[in-house]
Amino acid sequence: MKPLISRFLLVILSISFAYSPFSFAQNYPDKPIKIIVGPGPDLLARIAGEKILEDWGQSVIVDPRPAAGGIVAGDSVAKSAPDGYTLLLSTGSYTINSVLQPKMPYDFQKDLTPVSLLATLPFILVVNSSSPIKSVKELVSNAKAQSGKLNYASSGNGTPAHLAGEMLKQMSGADITHIPYKSAAAGVTDVLGGQVNFMFVPAPSALPFIHSNQLRALAVSSPKRYSQLPDVPTVAEEGYPNFSIVGWNGINVPAKTPASVIDKLNKEFVKIMRQKDTQEKAIAAGFEPIGSSVEEFTQFLKRDISRSSEVIKAGNIQPF
Repeated sequence: MKPLISRFLLVILSISFAYSPFSFAQNYPDKPIKIIVGPGPDLLARIAGEKILEDWGQSVIVDPRPAAGGIVAGDSVAKSAPDGYTLLLSTGSYTINSVLQPKMPYDFQKDLTPVSLLATLPFILVVNSSSPIKSVKELVSNAKAQSGKLNYASSGNGTPAHLAGEMLKQMSGADITHIPYKSAAAGVTDVLGGQVNFMFVPAPSALPFIHSNQLRALAVSSPKRYSQLPDVPTVAEEGYPNFSIVGWNGINVPAKTPASVIDKLNKEFVKIMRQKDTQEKAIAAGFEPIGSSVEEFTQFLKRDISRSSEVIKAGNIQPF
């Protein structure tokens, strides 16, 4: 009987080892990976997909699901199998929704796990090039002199661009009217047409108009100057030292994804984002490439949620 029991235990141990996280990570990935993209560009997902195919020999499917400001995309990833084969290209919309939306179908912080912060991009505070306003100080001064008459556009209620305008409003004490649009392009059109006074525009969307002298850049929203507009100051430099808000792209996976798989994914994305050709493509598209550790991205998300929460509560911003 004892030899039989011993053989039985050996079989059980062999099966357990075969399905251990270590063994799983060794075999991962052995089938195609899907990156689900919510709002925003899918550029970094496509770049990463090409590199993963080269490095791991597995194809990457980029699946756009922009509906409901990323809620659909985030929910689909949060409820997918935690096996490393379904990834989310996350953005600032997810941290904002976690604060702004009262009845989310999933919990961004509990149901999704950070892998790496891929890149950031600033929002550029712009006015029409024919505007007499040439600095943030002049903008605030004009807004205070014409209380409630100056307005700013955004790509929608509760978007990062909206929060950037609201942050400036709160910090400066100026009474400025928010006008939400259905897209950044629609808002920019009315800034160009003179119907709107200013706007915080995502860098990739703003740069062509700035370079063609149709829009004037007053400041950037990031805590440090933007590499593509080195002569343009930050809002912080213009008298609001605590002003900081950026757009970003990161990778998240379902909670309970094995730590060994997360580690393998993190190392791959960090490697990708630090390669020269990737950085050149990202910079050309307006991004500031990073590639962070899991811990760095986790802390970044906590700060982003905290900052969004403060602005949303102070401004009594309601869901769209």
